[in-house]
Amino acid sequence: MSGKLNSVILERAVDDILAFSSGEEIEVNSETVKGKKRNFVETIELQVALKNYDPQRDKRFSGTFRLPNLPRPNLKCCMLGNAVHCEQADKIGIDHMSVDDLKKLNKNKKLVKKLAKRYDFFMASDNMIKQIPRLLGPGLTKAGKFPALLGSGEDMQGKIEEIKSTIKFQMKKVMCMNVAVGNVSMEKKEVIVNVQLAANFLASLLKKQWQNIGVMYIKSTMGPVQQIYF
Repeated sequence: MSGKLNSVILERAVDDILAFSSGEEIEVNSETVKGKKRNFVETIELQVALKNYDPQRDKRFSGTFRLPNLPRPNLKCCMLGNAVHCEQADKIGIDHMSVDDLKKLNKNKKLVKKLAKRYDFFMASDNMIKQIPRLLGPGLTKAGKFPALLGSGEDMQGKIEEIKSTIKFQMKKVMCMNVAVGNVSMEKKEVIVNVQLAANFLASLLKKQWQNIGVMYIKSTMGPVQQIYF
């Protein structure tokens, strides 16, 4: 499972990230640096620079992968739902909007933009999803937050957990990409497994696999970068 990542280097990097985030001292470029415990849960990101890849000529890739350990539990969801789904959302403490609520926005670009900013992702009932562009215009699509479909028989809580655990690698015009693979409240082993799986999945999407990866780092929100692939 570890693929091309050196498990010793990865383990040391995760140790340093977790130690720094809890206020301990770590070594960075032969200097001792003191960490700081923040009053929020820092996200751990995987940052990748590709090589031997031409974004203009080579085939662009896109892929999603569900990580086994939930990397970002605090993502905010809004359910754009029918009566049944709005009721379910209410029971589990998820914000929701009905067709009538969406009509009130009157396709106002500013209000739709504000709505898109307020939440990390959206879900929509199967009998409502086709109406979203008509009700809201292209605002959610432009923000990269077009709703995920929730079928009538699907478990809402399960679907939310699935979306929160899913990462996406998408090749755009730049050679760098980053995804959230964990947070500093997770166990070390959970972070390591998520990083290994995410790295291996990215390599599987690339034309020459690991030969297309230049460098890889992991980094917490406020911590120094840790190189894990050279």
